[in-house]
Amino acid sequence: MSSGLEPPLWVAARALLPGPEAELALPLDGAVEEWVPPLLRRCRALLEGAGRPGGARALRRAGAVLRDGAWERLHAAPWREVGEGWRRAFAYGCLFSALGELAAGRPAAPALRLCDLGLLLGRDVLGGALRRLAGLLRHRHRPRRPPQKVHRDLAPVPVVPPEDEVPHLHCPSLEHFRDNYLIPQRPVVLEGIMDHWPCTKKWSVDYICEVAGCRTVPVELGSQYTDEDWSQQLMTVGDFIDRYIVGENGVGYLAQHQLFDQIPELKEDINIPDYCCLGEEDEDNITINAWFGPEGTISPLHQDPQQNFLAQVFGRKYIRLCSPQDSENVYPHESQMLHNTSQVDVEDPDLVKFPNFTKAAFQSCVLMPGQVLFIPVKYWHYVRSLDTSFSVSFWWS
Repeated sequence: MSSGLEPPLWVAARALLPGPEAELALPLDGAVEEWVPPLLRRCRALLEGAGRPGGARALRRAGAVLRDGAWERLHAAPWREVGEGWRRAFAYGCLFSALGELAAGRPAAPALRLCDLGLLLGRDVLGGALRRLAGLLRHRHRPRRPPQKVHRDLAPVPVVPPEDEVPHLHCPSLEHFRDNYLIPQRPVVLEGIMDHWPCTKKWSVDYICEVAGCRTVPVELGSQYTDEDWSQQLMTVGDFIDRYIVGENGVGYLAQHQLFDQIPELKEDINIPDYCCLGEEDEDNITINAWFGPEGTISPLHQDPQQNFLAQVFGRKYIRLCSPQDSENVYPHESQMLHNTSQVDVEDPDLVKFPNFTKAAFQSCVLMPGQVLFIPVKYWHYVRSLDTSFSVSFWWS
């Protein structure tokens, strides 16, 4: 290949992959249709000539055929039934398509979006190639203009009667937390345990826009997922901030567990709470979720299948909790899809339709920046953002 004729970004991108064609193994680790392996080998062969005239176009086309074919299989069955092979095939298609874009000298943004799609819907292949390429493109992509700061009056804080307030505890020992809260399954607000996390000093709307503004993520549209008009849409973090944080165009919520895998710079700013070591699994099996949205975003009363540490980075959240022993009194939906979600509007309950809701015993708190709420497994919890808010949750067993 003649590096003098190749776009510099393409040279840097190609250097992220193994050199000779013989070293570029493309395992699928799962069943796919017979047309996929030959197409994968064709993409690999085209990669070597992508920097020459006509090579980039051929690589883009082959990658697009692979990506589009795998996309159809990803959406032909329930997500849990999609085979590993098809997810990897989709990731390879996104990777080769992105490399074809760069070899053609096109801007970084379309290639970066392809990397994010591969990370979101596929698997990171070739030892983290998609993640490495996305990191390269983010640094080469023209930085977004930080969002204009909007000053809003703080929302009134709901009154929490002292007898209903979740207890607060400062940096308890592992033994004290285990014996008094984990084993008896009692909620508690932990203070001081995230004071050393870099995110507490670094993160803001502007910082999130700077670090992740050009990255494509799924955004939930609607104030809560039980609304009839609730939907999901792929957009960049910057567009999400412009529309729903700064622009106040309705309510959108960035709620996903892959954000920290997509953007390692953010993951480096958080720590898994030490108390998770009391669980049965290692750190690799702890699910870390990001929750970023404007004032007024609501998670209706629901329960999760694992223990949860909810860490508040910035903004405030009003939270109400109820023991699983009161499950009958909170009227879960009968459908399998929403069986873990209550039908009752916690802050404005219809007591004619749901009379036993008055029998449910609740605890409440306003979770402030720097505080971590322990939510025991299957504990019902309702969450409303009082401000623009960023939280991180850790699900563990």
